[in-house]
Amino acid sequence: MSDDVMIPFETTLFVRDHCLCLHAQRAARALARRFDDALRPLGLTNGQFSLLMALNRPEPPPMGPVAAVLAMDRTTLTAALKPLERRGLVTVEADPRDRRGRLLRLTQDGRHLLTRAFPIWKETHEKVDAQLSAVDMQALRAGMLAIA
Repeated sequence: MSDDVMIPFETTLFVRDHCLCLHAQRAARALARRFDDALRPLGLTNGQFSLLMALNRPEPPPMGPVAAVLAMDRTTLTAALKPLERRGLVTVEADPRDRRGRLLRLTQDGRHLLTRAFPIWKETHEKVDAQLSAVDMQALRAGMLAIA
């Protein structure tokens, strides 16, 4: 292959303007920064908030379903749990029905922090929704869920 073969710059501009993956990544980063900033006073990131919320269930869930909800593999979930465990917000326990499995439990401190974080998340989300008032949010969510 010759060294002088190049994709035209117009192609670069086309990809920049039409690449759904690029636009989704940029939007995800901007949203993550916004929620990180809002939750920072509580010492939480948006990812930690989502993880704590995913554990907010009547019974402690096993790792698999939590990883699936968060679109993570189990190794990534295990790493994400470590700082929350160190802060005493989450415990990881052996599953009494299957000692190889692990159940994830919000501690009382974790539930308390989540009750403080939720209004911040809600207010931040309302601001994002207002910023996107011209967008059909139900269709946007449906489209994102269809891809995920």
